[in-house]
Amino acid sequence: MSVKAPRGVNDILPPDSFKWQYIRRKAEEIFELYNYEEIILPIFEHTELFQRGIGETTDIVEKEMYTFEDKGGRSITLRPEGTASVMRAYLEHKIYGQSQPTKYFYFGPMFRYERPQAGRFRQFYQIGVEVLGVDNPAVDVEVILVGFQILDTLGLKDCKLYINSVGCPECRSAYREALKDYFKPHLEKLCSDCQRRFERNPMRMLDCKNEDCKRHMEKAPVILDYLCEDCASDFDKVKSYLDLVQIPYEVDPGLVRGLDYYTKTAFEVKYSKLGAQDTLFAGGRYDGLGEEIGGKRVPGIGFAMGMERLILALKYQNVELPINRNIDLFITTIGSKAEKEAFKYLNQLRRAGLKAAMDYMGRSVKGQMKMADRLNARYSIILGDEELDKGSATIRNMETGEQDEVKLSNLVEEMKKRVK
Repeated sequence: MSVKAPRGVNDILPPDSFKWQYIRRKAEEIFELYNYEEIILPIFEHTELFQRGIGETTDIVEKEMYTFEDKGGRSITLRPEGTASVMRAYLEHKIYGQSQPTKYFYFGPMFRYERPQAGRFRQFYQIGVEVLGVDNPAVDVEVILVGFQILDTLGLKDCKLYINSVGCPECRSAYREALKDYFKPHLEKLCSDCQRRFERNPMRMLDCKNEDCKRHMEKAPVILDYLCEDCASDFDKVKSYLDLVQIPYEVDPGLVRGLDYYTKTAFEVKYSKLGAQDTLFAGGRYDGLGEEIGGKRVPGIGFAMGMERLILALKYQNVELPINRNIDLFITTIGSKAEKEAFKYLNQLRRAGLKAAMDYMGRSVKGQMKMADRLNARYSIILGDEELDKGSATIRNMETGEQDEVKLSNLVEEMKKRVK
C-alpha cells in the first residue's frame, strides 16, 4: 500500500492552514457586516437533488459527481456544490414562513471528478453566500459587493467582473430555438456532448470546453437579444446599481454558467493571470430552483468562491497575509522538579488566555531558548530548582534581553499585564 492521498485531493498543512484560517475569519467579519448567517450543510445528499437542481445535461451531473449506493440501496452523491443543498434546507425547514429575505453563508469541501490541475481539484473548498426570498436586482449587486469586499480585504487587485442575463424560461424558449437553427448546419462538426445537448438543452452547448466547438460558438445568437421585457428591465437595473457603487464590469453575452438553475443575472469575477482556471468567485440568480427540486418558487441569488483559487491569486500577486504566529511566552525549565511545576503554570497561563508553550523533548536550556526564538515568544519564563526554592520565576523579554524576577503566586496576573 502506498501511503499517499488519492489523486486530486490535498493536505492543507501549516503554514498554509494559517492562511485558510485567516481568510475564513476575514470572510466571516464581512458576512457579519452584511447580516449573513452561517448554514452548515451535509457532505452528501440524495443524488436526485443534484440531478433535478443542477440539471442532467450539465457536465457536473453527466461526468463529475461522486455517486454511490448506500447500504439501504439509495443513490447518494457527495455534494458538488452548495446552492442546491441550501435551497433544499430552506424548503425542508419551511424557512419561507419566516421574515424574508434569508441570508446565508457557508464554508466547506465540494467534490467533483475532474482532471486535477492548478486551481482545480477533486476535493475543493468553497466560501458561498445565498440570499433567498427576494428578487430585487439591488440584492444581486449586494451579493457581488460581498465577494469584492472579501477580495479587497485580502489585498487582491486587478479582478474583473463579467455579467450577463440568461433570461427566464419564457424568453429562453425563443432563444433555444434560435440556437438550434444556428447549430443545426454545423452539428456533424461538433463534439458528441454538443450533439447530445442539441435536442435536450442547446444552451449547454455554449458552455462546451472543446476548442473545435468553441469556434462555432463565436457567431451564435446571444441571449440578450431575446430577453423578455421583465428580464431586460432587471438586467438594466443590475447595471445601474453597479454603476451607482462604481463597480466596473463587462457584459459578456456568452456567459451562461455551468448549472441549469440560473435565471436572469449571471456573473463571474476573474483574475486573468491564473490562466484557464481564472474565476475567483461566480454565481447568479436561480429563481426556479425551488420548483425544480420539488418545492415552491423561491427567488434566490448567490455565489461560490474557491479557496484554492484565492490562495493561488494571493501567491501570484505576492500578497503576504498578516498572520500572527507568535506566542506570548515560553517556559524554560531547569531540572525535573521545575519541569513538573512548569506544566502546572502552563495550564494556568493558558486558561488566563495567554498563548504559552514549554519543551517536552528534554532539550538543554540553550535548546529551549532557541525553541522560544523559533516560536517568536515575546517572553521566556525561566523556572529551575533555585527559583522554586525562592518562590519566584525569572522573566526574560525576548526582544530586549532584559530580565527580572516575579513571585510565582503572582505569575499569571503579572504576565497578563505584560502581554497587553
